[in-house]
Amino acid sequence: MSPLHSSIASAGLLSPDEVSALVAQALPVADYRGRRLLLIIPDGTRTAPIGQMFKAIFAQVGEACAALDILVALGTHPAMSEEAICGRLDITLEERRSRYAKVQFYNHEWDNPAALRHLGHIPAEEIRQLSEGRFAMDVPVTVNARVFDYDQLVIVGPVFPHEVVGFSGGYKYLFPGVSGAEILNFFHWLGAVITTVGVIGQKWTPVRRVVDRAGAMVPTPKLCFALTVKDGGLAGLFAGAPEAAWDAAADLSARTHIVWKERAYHTILSVAPPMYDELWVGAKCMYKLEPVLAEGGELIIYAPHLHEVSVVHGHLIRQVGYHCRDYFLKQWDQFKHLPWGTLAHSTHVFGQGTYENGVEKARARVTLATGISEAECRQINLGYRDWRTLRLEDYQNREAEGVLYVPKAGETLFRLK
Repeated sequence: MSPLHSSIASAGLLSPDEVSALVAQALPVADYRGRRLLLIIPDGTRTAPIGQMFKAIFAQVGEACAALDILVALGTHPAMSEEAICGRLDITLEERRSRYAKVQFYNHEWDNPAALRHLGHIPAEEIRQLSEGRFAMDVPVTVNARVFDYDQLVIVGPVFPHEVVGFSGGYKYLFPGVSGAEILNFFHWLGAVITTVGVIGQKWTPVRRVVDRAGAMVPTPKLCFALTVKDGGLAGLFAGAPEAAWDAAADLSARTHIVWKERAYHTILSVAPPMYDELWVGAKCMYKLEPVLAEGGELIIYAPHLHEVSVVHGHLIRQVGYHCRDYFLKQWDQFKHLPWGTLAHSTHVFGQGTYENGVEKARARVTLATGISEAECRQINLGYRDWRTLRLEDYQNREAEGVLYVPKAGETLFRLK
């Protein structure tokens, strides 16, 4: 395991002084004078005080280093505007053009071959070992070419239970955060084959091992600030090599972001926060609650503000629809040519189920009470409810009856004891 240079955790939230002290310890000015640093940060779909971290890092080395730029780890999410990146950094446009004028903003371009560089392949035999025998194929690894233009990569991002990799964070901000599509599609489908329930909230998953293997192929030196977030602030901050910082943050995340329940629920109303503006990310409101959804039950994603399935991937999702894993595995020749990441997303949202003799049966129902029309919900194989007919108070304080209300879903994982 690579070293953890410094860490701090609190029963409450870390103070600004504590955060600044740890940043100073991890980034000594003398080590970075005249150097070029690239900060890799999440987009707006992750709750975290990224602005606080950016300001602390800039205050520590911003004047001393030759460059301190931002690359948004979009994965395949839509690009962010300059104003949106400022919002993510908790600065105004005026501050960006005055105090932070030297900082350049870049969005990752996962679908632009000219913006990527090929690192090599993870060979088939190694993939067989990493995937525990599920796959044996050469997997090409590409990454944003900008990472080669800097002396130091600084990954800054939160760690939460995650439906594909087990816990987010660490090298996941490189793969898929700033990677090409091939490795992204491979390990998303690997996670889907294992199933979300089998992966989410587990640390050393086969997917995590693939991600870390790809991360180790990036030659630029890497420092990671792994954040464990609570109530919008920091319950923990861990600085070091990506593997070690993630390892410590994931342990704290497991204690912070997992709620254990005594029973399953036949009805769950899962309220999506505004940061989920399309189903591609809002579906986390399903993933994090599937383990406590009773067989034959219904999970309702309530999000009146959400009008898009996916800006980037919507055309493919409308073509394929949402289905269980075995729907694809048992008809693999029909679907294997499509992006595996899209197929994985399909299974994550639909949840567990069976496909026998041409008949698909869901373990439970997923219903959208969103701005997506009934016709589109039917087209993509999900249930529909008019959000205007739902009263949130009708679902509150009814856990004893088997009804669970989650007012801000998507980052806390619910599991059965």
